[in-house]
Amino acid sequence: MSEEVTGTREVPDGQDGDYTPDPRRWRILGVTLVVGFMSLLDVTIVNVAIPSMQDGLSTTTGTIQWVVSGYALAFGLTLVAGGRLGDAYGRRRLMLIGLTGFILSSAAVGFAPNIETVIAARLAQGATAGLLTPQNSGLIQQLFRGPERGRAFGAFGLTVSLSSALGPVLGGAIIAVAGEEDGWRWLFLVNVPIGLAALVAIAVIVPGRDRRDESGTWIDVPGALLLGGAVLCVLYPLVSLESGRLLPLVLLLGAPAFGWGFVRWEARLRRTGRPPLLDVSLLRTLPGYSTGMAIGTLYFTGFTGIFLVLSVHLQRELGLTPLMAGLLTTPFAAGAAVTAPLAGRVVSRAGRTLTVVALVTMMTGTALTAWLAPQFDDGAIWMALVPCLLLAGLGGGGVISPNFTLTLAEVPPRMGGAAGAALQTGQRIGSSLGAALLMTTYGVALGPFGAGGALRAALLVSLAVLSTALAAAVWSRRHE
Repeated sequence: MSEEVTGTREVPDGQDGDYTPDPRRWRILGVTLVVGFMSLLDVTIVNVAIPSMQDGLSTTTGTIQWVVSGYALAFGLTLVAGGRLGDAYGRRRLMLIGLTGFILSSAAVGFAPNIETVIAARLAQGATAGLLTPQNSGLIQQLFRGPERGRAFGAFGLTVSLSSALGPVLGGAIIAVAGEEDGWRWLFLVNVPIGLAALVAIAVIVPGRDRRDESGTWIDVPGALLLGGAVLCVLYPLVSLESGRLLPLVLLLGAPAFGWGFVRWEARLRRTGRPPLLDVSLLRTLPGYSTGMAIGTLYFTGFTGIFLVLSVHLQRELGLTPLMAGLLTTPFAAGAAVTAPLAGRVVSRAGRTLTVVALVTMMTGTALTAWLAPQFDDGAIWMALVPCLLLAGLGGGGVISPNFTLTLAEVPPRMGGAAGAALQTGQRIGSSLGAALLMTTYGVALGPFGAGGALRAALLVSLAVLSTALAAAVWSRRHE
């Protein structure tokens, strides 16, 4: 495999004598994190816009849900392929292609005349975001070593946390300024000027692939199709469940078959010496990688749906505006902003102990939210949400970035993009599963227990899932 970042020679971790740091590495990281923030923000920014989009496009709740779910589906389908393409053809090339597609599809959503066009453009937007996002972890693997890598992943973890938590408040603010009727369009049109500026910065600052060695650019198309089939069989039923459709659950039966075929095919490629889409032997030979994938998937399953449930509860049941609903979730982002960079600095010394402590803190804040928030049925709910979500955010900021650092610590940089993308694919599956699980719990409990009881039930389900992530982290710590 050729070196893909000029000025950085690929070496295994620990052999830093052969590593020459790129003096522009922090500026490169800053540019790529802006792009990563923008693509991840579009996962949650539309949560507060569902009511206004439904009115503006004159469509049903089930149909409008595909504006949210379709993005997540396409995003999850292209992540690993995008990571592998970045490994093979260079991060800059994939970022330029992906960002161009993201800008065009964002404009298509903003100017769409009907719901069919919106859904199609959101699918394209999600697919191009899947090409963009893996390049962040891949570049960090290539450009940073040792404690610096932990700090870089700290910045990346902060980006993930902030994009998830700030999406609703930014969406609410844009709708408040642009108006309820067409304000939702600006949630997507704002990507155009920001994306164009980022496109220029990427072309100027992100190094290209070393063209002196064009070997190793064969792409495993059959593997991509098999893995895509497995992810589709999991994600499509989950996003359909969010809109109340149960028949697609039958597709879950196909996931094991596609997964088995993918593993067998990748093993065959390794025996024949051809580069696989994802080296599945990493799951067997690097226990920290497989455990980290489990922790990340379970954490996102329990974490992401919390903001969707809170947004729906605050707007539909308490009558708050989209902006107010978004503002009430910002304490989580504030807490994560404090701890994510700090966690990145100490993870190399603290190891999985940091993950355990962070998960316990995050779960404590969530448990307090489940206990206190349902006791308020008016605007005074902020007295419960602000301190509880701040505590949860302080814990959440210490989960994502350390998990990236520890999970990818022993992964060879040449597989950094694909391995990081597989980790993020698990997170996207977890996000979709969590959103469906928590919203279904909320809807089922709403009738017999009322709005407050439904909110508590959804948060308790979140805690149950987070407890499994905690168990995996404790197991990993004992075997570190």
